[in-house]
Amino acid sequence: MSESPVGPILESRYDPSGIEPALYRRWLDRGAFHVEASDATDPYVIAIPPPNVTAALHMGHGLNNTIQDVLIRFERMLGRDAMWIPGTDHAGIATQNVVERQLGNEGLTRQDLGREAFVERVWEWVDTYGNTIIEQLKVIGCSCDWDRTRFTLDPGLSRAVREVFVQLYEKGLIYRGNYIINWCPRCQTALSNEEAEHQEVEGKLWHIRYPLVDEPGRWITVATTRPETMLGDTAVAVHPADGDTAELVGREVELPLTGRQIPIVADEFVDPEFGSGFVKVTPAHDPNDFEIGRRHGLTELNVMHGDATLNDNAPEAYRGLDRFEARERILTDLKAAGLLEKVETHVHSVGHCYRCDTIVEPRLSLQWFVRMKPLAEPALAAFRAGDLRFHPERFGATYEHWMTNVRDWCISRQLWWGHRIPVWYCQDPECGEIAVSREELESCPACGGQVEQDPDVLDTWFSSWLWPFSTLGWPEDSEDIRTFYPTNTLSTAPEILFFWVARMVMAGIEFRGELPFTDVLLHGTVRDAQGRRMSKSLGNGIDPLRVVEMFGADAMRYTLVSAAALGTDLQLDHEDLDSSFRVGRNFANKIWNAARFALGYLSGDDVSRDPRTLELEIADRWILARLSEATRTVTDGLTRFRLHEAAEAAYHFVWSEFADWYVELVKPRLRGDRGEASRDAAAATLATVMDGWLRLLHPIMPFITEELFCHMPGRSSEDTLLLGPWPESRPDELDAKAEGSIEALQDVVSSVRNLRSEYSIDPGRRIDLVIVDPPPALAAALNAESDGLRLLARLEKLETAASSPVGEPGAHAVLRTGGELFLPLRDVIDLDRERQRLVTELERLSGLLLSARSKLENSGFLERAPVEVVNREREKAASLEQRYQRLLEKKAAFGLD
Repeated sequence: MSESPVGPILESRYDPSGIEPALYRRWLDRGAFHVEASDATDPYVIAIPPPNVTAALHMGHGLNNTIQDVLIRFERMLGRDAMWIPGTDHAGIATQNVVERQLGNEGLTRQDLGREAFVERVWEWVDTYGNTIIEQLKVIGCSCDWDRTRFTLDPGLSRAVREVFVQLYEKGLIYRGNYIINWCPRCQTALSNEEAEHQEVEGKLWHIRYPLVDEPGRWITVATTRPETMLGDTAVAVHPADGDTAELVGREVELPLTGRQIPIVADEFVDPEFGSGFVKVTPAHDPNDFEIGRRHGLTELNVMHGDATLNDNAPEAYRGLDRFEARERILTDLKAAGLLEKVETHVHSVGHCYRCDTIVEPRLSLQWFVRMKPLAEPALAAFRAGDLRFHPERFGATYEHWMTNVRDWCISRQLWWGHRIPVWYCQDPECGEIAVSREELESCPACGGQVEQDPDVLDTWFSSWLWPFSTLGWPEDSEDIRTFYPTNTLSTAPEILFFWVARMVMAGIEFRGELPFTDVLLHGTVRDAQGRRMSKSLGNGIDPLRVVEMFGADAMRYTLVSAAALGTDLQLDHEDLDSSFRVGRNFANKIWNAARFALGYLSGDDVSRDPRTLELEIADRWILARLSEATRTVTDGLTRFRLHEAAEAAYHFVWSEFADWYVELVKPRLRGDRGEASRDAAAATLATVMDGWLRLLHPIMPFITEELFCHMPGRSSEDTLLLGPWPESRPDELDAKAEGSIEALQDVVSSVRNLRSEYSIDPGRRIDLVIVDPPPALAAALNAESDGLRLLARLEKLETAASSPVGEPGAHAVLRTGGELFLPLRDVIDLDRERQRLVTELERLSGLLLSARSKLENSGFLERAPVEVVNREREKAASLEQRYQRLLEKKAAFGLD
């Protein structure tokens, strides 16, 4: 048979840019990602963590959405009705900040526009830019059901938000009150406790004297990290059991710089061992002080405006000053009055706004809250019952800790962009009705008077926690929600485990009566080569679209999945994309080249023929056994969310076992060198195995696998891997004899290659080889695959013998699987030169070995040198001894004894 290909011709060079966009368009045109509820019998559902509408795709998105797409494609190939719900989040603070910056460039503020016009301006921005990340997700191959794309401010989702607010309010789980909240002076809004991200900072601890009112010349000392808040102090507290301070309880001190007198109270919150035992109490500016103040009926004196400038409750000298400017002025005045006792360096945790990184100000404010404990209890019980699983399992402990220590959630935000709180206040002072309504109110339901809606909006997470069911039409009892809820798997980042994951669990149980998902996959963080988190400020981010442009989506996807071991971070070098994504790029090229060769020798009959009906040879039985094992390993990895293990198993099978071994072994047979029957068995096996690994790799590398699948003879662009079927592991194809034979043959080839390297023999030069006393497995392999062995080992002549040739210079190797190799060196290398090199090297090693032994026999060295130095010398001596003995063996092979 001639060497000319019989199958379709592929381009010699793999060019993903010429393949991926067209393939994705083909999938979209077919509606391949859409699932109708009426057709779904075995649904598998993932609701995408909705990226902010302001976001552009970054590598964290690339990782998480690749993981989700792998799972969706895998389940779809298993025959399930896999549905991936896409969408975006309105991102209250982030989106408002973007548009406010735009206005600032125009010399305007949102107040200049007014609320209605500003919201219209934000909608204009969203309509223009809000779909950017959705289109970018398509570029990396995400197979979302785009017909179901949702936005957290869509009318349906907005209705769900209002329904939840009303239901919780009616149950007494939503309330309004004055409490200490985290306040961002830059964003001018309240933040939840989780949105105030704490950072360790090196600050100062100022010790300030508070003079006793009734005992001139005597004072107490308090310490603070925020001297500007002392202007709001309304008491000093001591521990009731502290004997050193007990006699001062009930007396008063003068609050410096204010002219006010404040009491000394006893409260068990105070740690008598910390500092002087006296604690300043500022109920309007510290959460712990707030609780002390409520217990003692203290005045709550707020001394700051929302922008963190001091207000009229502060002494006139400090009014209007920024908090940090006021701090410096206060410290100067305290020092001048002799009331600043000392200053210490102090490392402490300071809250920062999660959006703009401004230092958060604890501040007394009238806000709306959700009582979380009643919601958390069933969510915690579901985890403890084993119904909710975390991967890795260690995050279950984190979840449990948060849920057992849950605090009420501040849900109101002083923004204009978002879901406006559905509460209306009657403007008639005699009525004062507060109405909570599912519908817009034009008048007071109690008196018919004028009403005004609460100006605040809800925390962005208040819509996000409803995502798994609001996207399916809730509160309507839709066919979608009956079919697709609960979803199955959630993949997200650990840092929003409480922000979002835990809250979704609570909402799902509260409003749907069951968990929103059963498995939570928490992936690692993408970091740079120095281990730093990627961020705009560091300039160390990687644009996934740039990676796709350079190497293709499949190369990026494989690199990310293979590097992302469950729950561990992965590192990529933003300054060297080629090295970062080399593994994926090289693998894609290897796949292309191996398939290009295979397709050149396959016909339609080969593709349709079941090789198991033919007379298979050892190599055929071996590769089918290895495919069965690879199928088991890949399936197991994907099922257990160990995607990196699945990727590595597929890589090893395709690169090593298929391309490097099987393809090379069957080349002579594909050419017809061993007859038509052998050729047909090899070709049918090649087609079957290639079909199998294309399917195994499709969830991870969908584009190149689909392209190659459609190029197999007898198939066309109308065919697809999308819907499977997924290959099955076949235990009946496990063949220990075939695997043992090919393993023995591989041992021979590897040993020959090592000898070539050791003796500097040109890899392309054909050499002779004698296999001494081959064991049965190797003998069987030689009988069946001697042609393949000659090809792989580049052999001119292959012989077997009962013993090594005598008196012939050559290289020896003992095979791991049994038997020995003898590689004749006469006429292969310069024997005289090699002999001289051996003598010289032996003399050099002898001197080094003598020196090492002498040092280790020196008792002074052994007594004085550190243990690690002695151990290092022993390892060095052992290595020299090993090399010396190996050279002695080579010397004997050259007859130099």
